[in-house]
Amino acid sequence: MKKPYNQMTKDELLTLKAALLEEYKEEQAKGLNLNMARGKPGLSQLELAMPMLDVINSSSDMKTILGTDTRNYGDLDGIGECRHLMADMLEVAKDNVIVYGNSSLNIMYDTISRSYSHGVNGSTPWCKLDKVKFLCPVPGYDRHFAITQFFGIEMINIPLNSDGPDMDLVAKYVESDPAIKGIWCVPKYSNPTGISYSDEVVRKFAALKPAADDFRIFWDNAYCIHHLYDDKQDKILNIIDECAKAGNPDMVYVFASTSKISFPGSGVSVLASSLTNIDYILKQLTVQTIGHDKINQLRHSRFFKDIDGLKAHMKKHGDILRPKFEAVLAELNTELAGLEIGSWIEPRGGYFISFNALEGCAKAIVAKCKECGVILTGAGATYPYGKDPLDSNIRIAPSFPTPEEMAAAAKIFVLCVKLVSVEKLLGEN
Repeated sequence: MKKPYNQMTKDELLTLKAALLEEYKEEQAKGLNLNMARGKPGLSQLELAMPMLDVINSSSDMKTILGTDTRNYGDLDGIGECRHLMADMLEVAKDNVIVYGNSSLNIMYDTISRSYSHGVNGSTPWCKLDKVKFLCPVPGYDRHFAITQFFGIEMINIPLNSDGPDMDLVAKYVESDPAIKGIWCVPKYSNPTGISYSDEVVRKFAALKPAADDFRIFWDNAYCIHHLYDDKQDKILNIIDECAKAGNPDMVYVFASTSKISFPGSGVSVLASSLTNIDYILKQLTVQTIGHDKINQLRHSRFFKDIDGLKAHMKKHGDILRPKFEAVLAELNTELAGLEIGSWIEPRGGYFISFNALEGCAKAIVAKCKECGVILTGAGATYPYGKDPLDSNIRIAPSFPTPEEMAAAAKIFVLCVKLVSVEKLLGEN
């Protein structure tokens, strides 16, 4: 039975620290160089989609099923077969989707920018308002926060529980303050915690009664089919259906892409929403672009064929990712369980493992890992303005290194957690 660090005497902690420092120096001498700063697919994952590049060549028929020549203008909302594929991925109707270029982050930025300059479906542009605020479940996705910060939008932290955001607090803000214009959500295998929103949470979202008519839920369903296991898969309610049932059909935008399905930077992205929202957005798109890359949309459609092909492909991704996640979790469970110096969630999908260290320790752990050759996402990145009020949360991204590298990195990580925790308890940091 392991003795919790907070039950050790000062002498025991000092003895432990000396042993940990010796081990740390040994690891430092190995000169490792492992980067886990971002959730990048590994090389073996990128190889999975290489046959897609052979689906279309100079002798291919470049027309869609409906006869559109993908080499030319047309199909502003995306070619029919790709819209159908993306709609099936998000479990919505084809008429409710627009297929864009490679990046869902770009769609989110555009959506904020359009709201800022031209308003939401005819409402007052946000740039003409005295104050615009956004709710941010934390820990969350740093690039979401970067967008709202870029536009000078005030961000408000909302605690993220094991079943989703604190909906009592969400409702309190949304239903009382007309300056609250949106909330960022990663509802399935959330970045970084890996949790999925419960049915109750989704229904509470749909039933919100916003003080602002132009309040919108920004539902980034980035990991909707990114399962790690065949027999343990999270399922969430369809937010578009639930909003329609609750009489709020226009309240949500859903975003996704194939960035971690086919090729990051060369995939296709999708926006799903109500027909009213889609119509308004298309009017803006008509000014913004003649159309997105239809050849790439055709390539994706012919490679995956249908939703079953997409799911079969994602099973291969899961088979590659699972050993990497399990290498980290095995080290955490073996080395840290019972010491009461950290907590973590074991996700069933997505790209991250979220670790909560003792208060005031995250930055020091990340720094010590870096000195040992393991690069992590900067401490604080999972909070608006890069400020974790407890300096506790650390995002671990296991996808890019090999399983062997992940095992080595996890060993260093738990060593740094132990060392910094001992120093914390001794009052040294």
